Amino acid sequence: MTGHTQTSTHPPLPPPTEAERFDWLRLLRSRRVGPTTFWRLMAEHGSAADGLAALPEVAAAAGVSDYRICPEGVVAAEMAGGARAGASLLFRGEAHYPAHLAELDDAPPFVWVLGRPELLTRPAVAIVGARNASSLGARMARLLARDLSAAGWVVVSGLARGIDAEAHGAALEEGTAAVMAGGVDMIYPQENTRLAGAIRERGALLSEQPPGVQPQARHFPTRNRIVSGMAQGVVVVEAAVKSGSLITARCALDQGREVMAVPGHPLDGRAGGCNLLLRDGARLVRNAEDVLEALAVPCAAPHPAPNETLPTIPPAPPERYSRAETRALHQRILDRLGPVPVPEDQVIRDLGGAVGQIAPALTDLELEGRLERRPGGLLCRSG
Repeated sequence: MTGHTQTSTHPPLPPPTEAERFDWLRLLRSRRVGPTTFWRLMAEHGSAADGLAALPEVAAAAGVSDYRICPEGVVAAEMAGGARAGASLLFRGEAHYPAHLAELDDAPPFVWVLGRPELLTRPAVAIVGARNASSLGARMARLLARDLSAAGWVVVSGLARGIDAEAHGAALEEGTAAVMAGGVDMIYPQENTRLAGAIRERGALLSEQPPGVQPQARHFPTRNRIVSGMAQGVVVVEAAVKSGSLITARCALDQGREVMAVPGHPLDGRAGGCNLLLRDGARLVRNAEDVLEALAVPCAAPHPAPNETLPTIPPAPPERYSRAETRALHQRILDRLGPVPVPEDQVIRDLGGAVGQIAPALTDLELEGRLERRPGGLLCRSG
């Protein structure tokens, strides 16, 4: 189940310079300014400094008298708190800011990060679910997170007890991202303190709240939009009909993300939300392969290192092969392919043949309608 894609209607803006960062914080921390208002002011006035200057007049026009913008001391205290916590600011437009999150109308102008911000550039999938997870639900979350992480995906969740914690723990080795409801240094629940420490070492903790802010009820729904916004898809493992996980699923639909759910027994209240999502068109998930297929990505594509380039395919002179040899090669290629796209160069390597032999066969299969090419040099079977 995929919702309508929510892409930002605001013109793209460069990240702030070192001198402008203070004004960005001050504008967003001003009273009644959330992310959507922040971006509107930036679009209308061109800079955070000009937006700050215009705020009192904008507030007066909205019927708010005696409006005061955020005092400089508040921002200075926030930046000092971040420094004490060892956190860094990551602004929209900067290299490590999650690309999918940046697409949203209400994208956080910046987030505080503890850990490895470079991890946030990798493709991400969210796994969320019940705090009072069943044994089977916890096991399912671990299996999904382990296999998706091994396939090169960053597992995103909210560090809650239950399904969230199981998913983070299983994805630790390859890297996982936890989105905090309060400040990035405020671990909630306390029982996940050790897990949060491990994520800080191997993954990333992030939050749009100032460091030192205790999580409050109103923070969780806004946190959930970041969990889904960072990801290309959201998997709900267990969830009651009225739960925070369904809020995340609704955010995902609004953002145009793929929504997936693990089915459960109708008499188990923890399965009610998942079964409701499935009734309404969510993709049914039995294993990580189902998730990868839903996201139309290669199941076992190697994750290139930052400076690693995939090998180029040199041209080769055409060779003649018998009809039987050609048919056999076509079948070998189709046996390697499925509905999930895989890199062309990987197919050629796996087949162990010469490029000059395999490349024309790929073209033949494409012309016959038995093979499809996808952007990024990917191949899959048709139909």
